[in-house]
Amino acid sequence: MAINCGIVGLPNVGKSTIFSALTSAPAEAANYAFCTINPNVGIVNLPDERLEFLSEKFNTRSKVPATVEFVDIAGLVKGASKGEGLGNQFLSHIREVNVIAHVVRCFDNDDIIHVNNKIDPVDDIETINMELSFADLDTVNKRIERAERSSRVMGKDEQKKAVVVLSALQKIKPLLENGEAARKAKLTDDEKESIYDCHLITMKPMLYVCNVDEDGVNGNAHTDAVKKVAENENADVVLICGKFEAELADMESEEEKKAFLEEIGLKESGLAVLARATYHLMGLRTFFTAGEDECRAWTIHAGDTAPKAAGVIHTDFERGFIKAEIYKYDDLVEYGTEAAIKAAGKYRIEGKEYIVQDGDVIFFRFNV
Repeated sequence: MAINCGIVGLPNVGKSTIFSALTSAPAEAANYAFCTINPNVGIVNLPDERLEFLSEKFNTRSKVPATVEFVDIAGLVKGASKGEGLGNQFLSHIREVNVIAHVVRCFDNDDIIHVNNKIDPVDDIETINMELSFADLDTVNKRIERAERSSRVMGKDEQKKAVVVLSALQKIKPLLENGEAARKAKLTDDEKESIYDCHLITMKPMLYVCNVDEDGVNGNAHTDAVKKVAENENADVVLICGKFEAELADMESEEEKKAFLEEIGLKESGLAVLARATYHLMGLRTFFTAGEDECRAWTIHAGDTAPKAAGVIHTDFERGFIKAEIYKYDDLVEYGTEAAIKAAGKYRIEGKEYIVQDGDVIFFRFNV
């Protein structure tokens, strides 16, 4: 299971540079607007020290990490919701992703052109968010018209559905008119489900990615401004130095990468932080299977039961689920071996109702 994260922002803020470093895939990057027209897509392995530990512990022949899919979407400009700068095409690409990573330029450099000829991350954020909101407003207005017609001419069941739809849209519309995100609306579960077919862009989870220079890896005035905006939106912020990440991506050995990060005062790359933040923003969690042949990280949604998790491996595992033998990754770190975990009473047998937790190491029993 791979999630789908769209990288968006104004033209020329470093989206393609970050994408290329993330995926080691050469996205086109240039010092002018709209150099990326068709979206680039890349699969990124999710960094996870737990998988590394398990692989070493079991001396495994193969290790398979969880993955995140990133989509590099061309830059939006003011007026995109009205078709400016190929806006309609680019907005359609954003509708297809699950999560949005909004890249904001947070560095000063006269040699790199800014589409608005000034460095103002808060203004940049407002420009993008307004365009996304206005695009959704057009969708909402059309959906309201449909729902109102249904409430007048359709049968009772359809009329009841229309009432729920209208209730949801009437909560969302004022927010969009004010340039705010639809996800701020306080909707019931039924209301959320009723408008799923609208595929509203601003209902998608979003995080901000501050693209900084070498001097800004630990923050600067621009990133502080972005963090204030994010705090008001209850959104996450990740700091990335596109230049450093590009250099890291070109290094072949892990030792070389580790030495480089230590030299610049970082524990891990910004891209590793971004991949994990995106993963958790979608409510995804990881469980592991471990053995000499293979150690693998499997992706599930938070709240998935043991049979559902088993089905991620193979549908037969879910269909013929009997039980799950489970211990915590942290217990393996503490006790050292599966035998010691069992002796400590930490090795458990769970049934169909068990909710799989992030970091569970599981062996499934099934019969088909």
